Amino acid sequence: MTPAPVTPAPAILDLATDVVRLTRALVDLPSESGEEGPLADAVEAALRSLPHLSVERIGHSVVARTALGRPERVVLAGHLDTVPAAANLPARLDGERLYGLGACDMKGGVAVALRLAAALTAPARDVTYVFYECEEVEGDRNGLHRIATERPELLLDAGLAILMEPSDAGVEAGCQGVLSADITVRGARAHTARAWKGINAAHRAAAVLQRLADHTPERVVIDGLEYREGLNAVSVRAGVAGNVVPDTCVVSLNARFAPSRSPKEAEEYVRGLFPEAMFPPEEYAFVVTEAVAGALPGLEHPAVASLVGVLGAEPRPKLGWTDVARFTELGVPALNFGPGDPSLAHTPGEFVPVAQLARCEEQLTAWLS
Repeated sequence: MTPAPVTPAPAILDLATDVVRLTRALVDLPSESGEEGPLADAVEAALRSLPHLSVERIGHSVVARTALGRPERVVLAGHLDTVPAAANLPARLDGERLYGLGACDMKGGVAVALRLAAALTAPARDVTYVFYECEEVEGDRNGLHRIATERPELLLDAGLAILMEPSDAGVEAGCQGVLSADITVRGARAHTARAWKGINAAHRAAAVLQRLADHTPERVVIDGLEYREGLNAVSVRAGVAGNVVPDTCVVSLNARFAPSRSPKEAEEYVRGLFPEAMFPPEEYAFVVTEAVAGALPGLEHPAVASLVGVLGAEPRPKLGWTDVARFTELGVPALNFGPGDPSLAHTPGEFVPVAQLARCEEQLTAWLS
C-alpha cells in the first residue's frame, strides 16, 4: 500500500523577534509570484497563534483583524510575492543593509506589519492586516483583487489603508496609471534573396520607434506633487525565419500616466501620438492590452492628513502603480509608507536599510497606540 504523502509543516515565523531578523526570515522563504503557498502558510500559522486577532485565509492571502469596537479602522497591507530570483538568495546582512530577494519590495514592509500585528494587542484604532499574493503579475491574479471581489466587507469598513510599499520610510501619495498597447505594422512577406518583392514590416516600424524616441513625456503637478509620465517600447517582435522578409512587426508599449488622466484619456493621448495616417489603415493596428487607473494623492482626506502630520513626512508622488489605486476605487483613502528605496525594487542588489525598518515600526506603533 502506497503511503499517503506527508504535508510538510509550515515554516515557523517568530513574530517576537526583532524586525531585522524577521525580515531576513521572510526573505529566506522564497515566494515568487504563484509560489507564495509556503510563506502564506507560515504567516497564517503565526497570526493564528495570536488570540487578539481573527484570521482568514483566501487563496494564498491572509487577513487578520482586531475587533475592539474602536471608532476608526485602518488597513495595513503588503504583498507576499516577489519577482523571480536573480542570484540574490539567501539574505545577507552587511552593516546597516539587509540584502536579498524581496528585502526592499516588500518583505521589509511585511515584517513591520507582522511585528505590529503581534505587539499591538489593544491598538487605539482597529486594524486589518492584509498579506496577499500575486501583486507582481497580472491584475486578475492579484490577491487583494480577489479579497475585494469575494469578501469586500473585510476592506470597506476602513477609513484609511496603508500600503507598506517601499517609500524610503516616507509618504508617497497616489500612484500612476498604467497603459499597455501593441502597435502592429504590416508589410509583405518575401524571400530575402528577392527582398524587393516584399515590404519589410520591421523597417516600416522604425517610424513608430522614432516617434517614441522623439516624444517628451509630460510632467503633471497635482496637489503640489509632480508625477512624471513615461512612454516606452518594451518589446519589438518580427520575423518567422532567417531568410524571410517579415510581414508583421509588433511594437509593445508601456505608458505610465498621471492619476489626473482616466485610462480612456490616457489611451486617447497615446493613440494621438501615432496617427493612423502614418500607414494605410489595413497596414496598421493599435490595440490596448491593459489599462489600469491610477490614484489621486488624496491628501485632503482627514485620515491621510492625520498620519502624514504624525509622521512629519513631506509627501512625494508615487512614480509607479500600487494597490493604493485598488483601495481608492473601493472608496478607501490610501497611501504608500514603507521601508526601502523604491528605485531598488526588482533589482538583483535590492536591500532594505536596517534604520528604516526600525523607524517605520516605531512610527506606526506610536500612531496606532
